[in-house]
Amino acid sequence: MPADELLHAVNFSILFVCLVLKFPQIFVVIRAKSSTGVSLSGLLLELIGFTVFVTYQMYHDYPPPTYLEYPILIAQDVFLLLLILHYDGSLKQSLFYILAFVVGGKLLTMQTWIIDLAMSLCTVISAASKVAQLQCLWRTKQAGQVSGLTWAMAVYSCAARIYTTAVTTGDMQVLVRFIVSTLLNLWVLLTALYYQRSSSKKDD
Repeated sequence: MPADELLHAVNFSILFVCLVLKFPQIFVVIRAKSSTGVSLSGLLLELIGFTVFVTYQMYHDYPPPTYLEYPILIAQDVFLLLLILHYDGSLKQSLFYILAFVVGGKLLTMQTWIIDLAMSLCTVISAASKVAQLQCLWRTKQAGQVSGLTWAMAVYSCAARIYTTAVTTGDMQVLVRFIVSTLLNLWVLLTALYYQRSSSKKDD
């Protein structure tokens, strides 16, 4: 398969996966009417990381296929956030979070050095979101309502983005972010599967 066709195929597969990436997690939370095991702080950090990343890509006029899935992921994360706040009985806090993200998004594009600095911190923010989810799993020692399918798709999308970034922009900051995210997503997935299996054995 020619390189261009392979790149288009990978970009399409990433977009397709990300169209439904958060759906399994959303359905699990709705079905259980509980967000047990899902880290609110991890989700907020992920939203910050996604917002910084897509703003950076758009600001520097990178090809849309290299970040097209992120607005979709942000929309899904916002819906999941509202669900978590709803089941935690703190939906009113959503107004504060929405305002903070809107204002923060505007501030990012005021100066080039601001968005570049934010992007340099994006890997740390993204990593922190995964670590927060891991800590939630370690603390509760159960997967709760964490969807393994969602994390498996996250592993694929980040791993595939390592390839697409390398052959398009070659941006080292972006590459490092995807490498770190792939490894941490895999760690969360394996941890969630471990606790799900342990829980199943106890039930048996």
